[in-house]
Amino acid sequence: MTAPLATDSTALYDIPGPKTQQRHLVYGIISTILILALIGWVLYLLFDTDQFTSAKWTPFEYKGIQELLLRGLGNTLRAFAFASVLSLALGAVLATGRLSDHRPVRWLATLLVEFFRAMPVLVMIFFIFVALKVQPLPALVAGLTLYNGSVLAEVFRAGVNSVERGQKEAAFSLGMRKAQVMTYVLVPQGIRAMLPTIISQLVVALKDTSLGYLITYEEFLHAGKLIASNLDYDLPFIPVVMVISPIYIGMCMLLSWFATWMARRQKRNPKTEAVDVAPAEPGTLLPRGPLQGP
Repeated sequence: MTAPLATDSTALYDIPGPKTQQRHLVYGIISTILILALIGWVLYLLFDTDQFTSAKWTPFEYKGIQELLLRGLGNTLRAFAFASVLSLALGAVLATGRLSDHRPVRWLATLLVEFFRAMPVLVMIFFIFVALKVQPLPALVAGLTLYNGSVLAEVFRAGVNSVERGQKEAAFSLGMRKAQVMTYVLVPQGIRAMLPTIISQLVVALKDTSLGYLITYEEFLHAGKLIASNLDYDLPFIPVVMVISPIYIGMCMLLSWFATWMARRQKRNPKTEAVDVAPAEPGTLLPRGPLQGP
């Protein structure tokens, strides 16, 4: 008689028993009730202050307000596109410097990364805009690039260092140069570890584009501020926020979906999939040499 398979534990953790499952169920029910109560309280406050009356939502039907919002959304996406591309490029350059074998290059790259990572992004944007007298869009893009590029440099460096050391040593033993090892061995394997953090940092860059309204850049939040300042009822910012917030959340969720899609596509990539080996067939494996017998 064979012993039953152990199904009450795994290699990483013990599967919860009946009492623990009941306790988790109670925790889940209590958390759900608290969340629903919070949502209900927020909705009560919105209805109590008459935020859903038609007078407060009719202005969004005007063509001028819709065009202002669309123009602000386009400016937000433009700033994000420039900042994301330049941040990735700057992060790659700084990460290459931090991984360099030359000590002065490594020290300089480390100094730049630590400085721009510690500097508040709003301070950098204001300094570039006021002190250097740069236009709003370049000032916003430059500030976002310096901050997010320095953060992405650490992400790239950590991703490359996460690859097993044996991969690097095996590549060098084949006579590959360091640039070839980075390009063909370390970076392709480390990109899987980097991808979720890269997308998370790009989401941060997308949300930080809202800082542009502080330097009069006409982005999405600035457009909402202009609309709210011209409405003649109480608490005009609440309907504007209720319109703008879901769009920001939707764009961030779209980036997260894109990251998931990229991760799944990488797993299905033929270059990373295992190759099926044909089963061995009967036959002569090696030809007989002149010294081999019958």
